[in-house]
Amino acid sequence: MKKLLDGVYFTGVLNPNMRVFDVIMRTEYGTSYNSYVVRGTDKIALIETAHKSFSALFQEEISEILQGNAPDYLIINHTEPDHSGCVAELLKQFPDIEVFATRAASVYLKNITNITDLRVHVVKDGETLNLGGKTLRFLPAPFLHWPDSMFTYLEEDKVLFSCDFLGAHYCEPGVLDKHFVYHEAYESALKNYFDCIFGPFLPWVRKGLEKIEPLQPDIICPSHGPVLTQGLMLEHALEKYAFWSREKIAAQKRIPIFYCSAYGNTAALAEAVRRGILRVFPQAECETYNIIDHDMAKLEELLNVNDAFAIGCLTMNRDAVPPIHTLLAHADAVNIAKRPAALFGSYGWSGEGFTNTAARLGNLKCRVFEEQFKVTLVPTVDDIAAAEDFGERFARNL
Repeated sequence: MKKLLDGVYFTGVLNPNMRVFDVIMRTEYGTSYNSYVVRGTDKIALIETAHKSFSALFQEEISEILQGNAPDYLIINHTEPDHSGCVAELLKQFPDIEVFATRAASVYLKNITNITDLRVHVVKDGETLNLGGKTLRFLPAPFLHWPDSMFTYLEEDKVLFSCDFLGAHYCEPGVLDKHFVYHEAYESALKNYFDCIFGPFLPWVRKGLEKIEPLQPDIICPSHGPVLTQGLMLEHALEKYAFWSREKIAAQKRIPIFYCSAYGNTAALAEAVRRGILRVFPQAECETYNIIDHDMAKLEELLNVNDAFAIGCLTMNRDAVPPIHTLLAHADAVNIAKRPAALFGSYGWSGEGFTNTAARLGNLKCRVFEEQFKVTLVPTVDDIAAAEDFGERFARNL
């Protein structure tokens, strides 16, 4: 337990040894599961819990401040299990506690706790809760980063409990930003967290920043990483989020072409398709990328931020080769929907790689262009010309 200011306490759990979060996210600097207690003259509110595996440690943290008292309210800003993992156990210990959450969260909590008759007070936007000299205001912030997410604002002390927003998978023992030792590591963690968690939700990030701006908080308490304070990292984190989420208006179209090529045949088709696209959009950013020659982080950005894209496919053992699958595994499924995509390539025996890749693009809800352009083994001069025409048709369809 750490006192942040009078009546406000950090009661979270540090996990410095975590290296992979939610299966896919690297956490080089560990993380924390942040929980807070707000103590008014009349009532006590607990804001969020922790991962279930840290339940015993979490209980120790809150008991230090509760000192035998039962919390009156449990505020759940977001129900993902790293936030809500201790809820079921907490409700067994304090059955009279009243849960406050958004409507979406009230549904998810029942499935997370498996308490079918769970009582949840569904908050309205701007609704307040008076603890006695401490007033909590609830501000739903959907898709930051789940439909259930919300901010909770402590009006008298200008403290914003921002849920995952402005957080980081970063663990230093001091909790507060003023105790930072490894500033460059924090910067890296802040950016990685933003890219992985909020990258698919940029319009909602901008709305979240608009929601925060009139509050002018002095302290921001996220659900992961350090507590941010005015004059130190608070303004910095807000500025970074504003910069990273800004609307980017491209001067010309961006149409990357990704491919794999065992013997240069699909590579030759990729260049032909590129020439066809440039007939229609001479100023377009249209480059070819052999997937195995480039860093996946760069390819991921190109795949997710473009006007359209093409994939040059080949088949091995009746499927697309693994680099194609790896690339598409990095697709931002939220924002890539309706994105125009084209498939082309050379094959030898049967060419199932095209069909399977088209199915994956269909599952991502991309707009796959007409029939795939296929060539058997080594393309002829006529095949190269036809590939150029295919690229031109694809471009004219945009």
